[in-house]
Amino acid sequence: MPAAAAVSSASLTFADVVAAAEVVAAELPVTPLQAHPLLDLALAEPGVGDRAPLAGPVLLKHEHVLPTGSFKVRGGVHLAARLRPAERRHGLVTCSTGNHAQSVAYGARLAGVRATIVMPSTAPAVKRDAVAALGAEVVVAGASLGEAGAHARRLAAESGGAFVCPTDPRIVLGHATAYLELFGQEPGLAAVLVPVGSGTGAAGACVVRDALAPGCRVVGVQSAAAPAGWRSWRAGRIEQAAAATRASGLATTTGYPLTQEVLRGRLDDFVLVDDDAIDAAARLLATRAHTLAEGAGAAALAGLVALGGAVAERPGPVAVMCTGANASADEIARLAA
Repeated sequence: MPAAAAVSSASLTFADVVAAAEVVAAELPVTPLQAHPLLDLALAEPGVGDRAPLAGPVLLKHEHVLPTGSFKVRGGVHLAARLRPAERRHGLVTCSTGNHAQSVAYGARLAGVRATIVMPSTAPAVKRDAVAALGAEVVVAGASLGEAGAHARRLAAESGGAFVCPTDPRIVLGHATAYLELFGQEPGLAAVLVPVGSGTGAAGACVVRDALAPGCRVVGVQSAAAPAGWRSWRAGRIEQAAAATRASGLATTTGYPLTQEVLRGRLDDFVLVDDDAIDAAARLLATRAHTLAEGAGAAALAGLVALGGAVAERPGPVAVMCTGANASADEIARLAA
């Protein structure tokens, strides 16, 4: 379900990120960037990963503390401020497994416009309930994000509502503000690890890194059970793949043209981790960093465990993006496994 690919990555400039940050800062607080000594000790333990030791401290960017429990609310806030007159009149339609859904619902409420969110049947109930609580209409359709997206496009065409692609440039620019904050908090980062679903966060990280910290590596992390973005990046073209991951925030079935255009020339590395590794990373966050993360929010740490010291090419702190806390009941139960 890629969006219409008429928009070029040239529309994603650092100057636009700076402008988006002014909008986002008026509504949302700066999120903490913190060291967790217990987590550093755990990552240094034998058996945590067969890899070289890290050459610097690990810093968690706690994006999960934002309203809606995810970094994606940044995109909804920026979208709300940039709505076109027709979008305000006819309302918004989008599709999501949960966090983008809450972001658009949050932004629609800020702007006072209608929002209809199509979610696949696999979306966790807690995320469906959260979207409805923000005032959006929730429509459950399809067994995958791709099927939900097709239904959302039909619904938009029938109703006159504006379809909002998860990689709409206004959304991506909002997400990129997390990295403007990050590099302002720690300019000397050696690497930053970013979970990848549609790739908006990683694309935003690359745009900001190029302007502020060109020596920092940006590394994408995706579930091996939903590898469409990874396959697209490796192949240099948009590819599809089934999404069987337990991490709903990573359950995309296709690469997206806009974000892949950015990632193809700028992302330094892209790794796959299995769902058990993501669960193990979520347990580390819960027990060593006082942090409840959903699967997508723990994926970046799983990537760091897999890569170890190979994540960076020079000594220095490494940032791990904890992007979401909307853990399902099943995810919470697995923390005790």
